[in-house]
Amino acid sequence: RKEKIASIQVVIYQSLHPSRKMSHRKFEAPRSGSLGFLPKKRTKKHAGKVRSFPKEDATKPCHLTAFRAYKAGMTHVVRAVDRPGALMHKREVVDAVSIVETPPMVVVGVVGYVETPSGLRALTTVFAEHLSEEYKRRCYKNWYASKRKAYTKYSKKYTENGGADITNELERIANFCTVVRVIAHSQVKKLNLRIKKAHITEIQVNGGDARAKVDFAKALFEKEVTVDSVFAKDELVDVLGVTKGHGFEGVTTRWGVTRLPRKTHRGLRKVACIGSWHPARVSTTVPRAGQNGYFHRTEMNKKIYRIGKKENQNSSCQTDADLTEKGITPMGGFVHYGEINEDWIMLKGAIVGVKKRPLILRKSLMNHSSRKHLEKIDLKFIDTSSKLGHGRFQTAEEKLKFLGPLASKQK
Repeated sequence: RKEKIASIQVVIYQSLHPSRKMSHRKFEAPRSGSLGFLPKKRTKKHAGKVRSFPKEDATKPCHLTAFRAYKAGMTHVVRAVDRPGALMHKREVVDAVSIVETPPMVVVGVVGYVETPSGLRALTTVFAEHLSEEYKRRCYKNWYASKRKAYTKYSKKYTENGGADITNELERIANFCTVVRVIAHSQVKKLNLRIKKAHITEIQVNGGDARAKVDFAKALFEKEVTVDSVFAKDELVDVLGVTKGHGFEGVTTRWGVTRLPRKTHRGLRKVACIGSWHPARVSTTVPRAGQNGYFHRTEMNKKIYRIGKKENQNSSCQTDADLTEKGITPMGGFVHYGEINEDWIMLKGAIVGVKKRPLILRKSLMNHSSRKHLEKIDLKFIDTSSKLGHGRFQTAEEKLKFLGPLASKQK
């Protein structure tokens, strides 16, 4: 009787969906979890890695396409929606936002690539004459016990023969290379992260011809590059980084498979059948327990709501509707991070990683045309209450005014 009912169901299904063929699953049950991210293992790119840069456009002036940032935490903002035709047009909404600290980066070199049938090949690299200690520290496993001689012989090339070697190498890049990237490092000494080794990043120069790119990169040697010279407010960026690690986890959490019935023998957070007798091995498509998190991921199209400058540290969160002078650091500091004392960027929504994690912000790979992506952001209020508990006050002055004279302060 059951087999007859099942066959009738199949006939009914195929009559309703003549263009579809039934799969081996009875009623199109989708698989659990994506196979696009295999293998699910801990990344080796701990500080993020750009695998693709935006498409080249020689008509534009030379510009950098990425920047290094450090995740500080999250807060929320109130903004007015400016999207004609949308249900929420001219209404106020509350958005969750992420704050990333972006101290200026220093350009220390330029590398040129030539195109080959098997991909890009580095032709030559030119470094600046003077390199900072935090950059050199990255070249050593053990800095204090080393002789610290990195780049001492290389820097002499700038004085020997009037710097002919350096000029020749730059000429080679200009003549033969199609892709030019600068080597830049972050200034971690400006952050309170207790690390002394700089994070080094290759950043592609887009716009102009090869010679213009080389001149642009050479002009940036040993100079600071600020985040507002790379990105602008209301721009969409991609965030590259490493997700929060969760260690070894089971199939229900790792792949999202359905739990088995309550009375199942030997546990219910399992895969019921991991495959047939033959082939006598477990397929790679079957969910298994293993490492979850600490994966390298790229999140696309994160909108920049605001760029804060170090100079306006105490008034960077003022808006037309909220004239209170306050900085982005909430009461008591960002949890597990502390205070923000450098430039910062406010991005819509959540981003990958734990606090303090190094990220890379990259210019978007696509051309945007939707109203949502082209919308101008008008912030009405930025929350700076304490993130450790239920914050009631936006500033220390507001708290003092509300509580009045405190006995602990009268001594």
